[in-house]
Amino acid sequence: MTAFRDFNFKLLVVEKLMYWDETLVPAFSLRRLMAERGVEDLHDYAEEHDLEYQVFDEARAYFEALEIPAELLATVDELTFDGGHRVYMECAPVWDGEDDLFDVRSLEDLDLLPNLKVFTGLRALEHMIPGAKDVLAARGITGRS
Repeated sequence: MTAFRDFNFKLLVVEKLMYWDETLVPAFSLRRLMAERGVEDLHDYAEEHDLEYQVFDEARAYFEALEIPAELLATVDELTFDGGHRVYMECAPVWDGEDDLFDVRSLEDLDLLPNLKVFTGLRALEHMIPGAKDVLAARGITGRS
């Protein structure tokens, strides 16, 4: 089993594989999961449970337990950090992007992506992890703003 150290880094990988490439299936849907539990309106539920700017426990549990085969990880040649990712809305449907909820804290998980060549969102990454540009460059990964 491949273990990620940084949950938010894992979400970047999930975004690429599940929602962009559609190779990590089935795609997770918080709306569908919560509807099965009788929750119809995620915004109302978030307000009632003080989850407006939080990752829902159900989403965190799903993504933390999600195993990504090494063969799929090897297909990741580009990652993008962008506050509009679908995976973020699946985790925190009322999140407004104005805090550090999904900030990457560590680049240790780069070891899991042997074919990563490009990281888009370098300016944001450098803000989250000073020196990230140098870490990427040392691995031969091109950073784009």
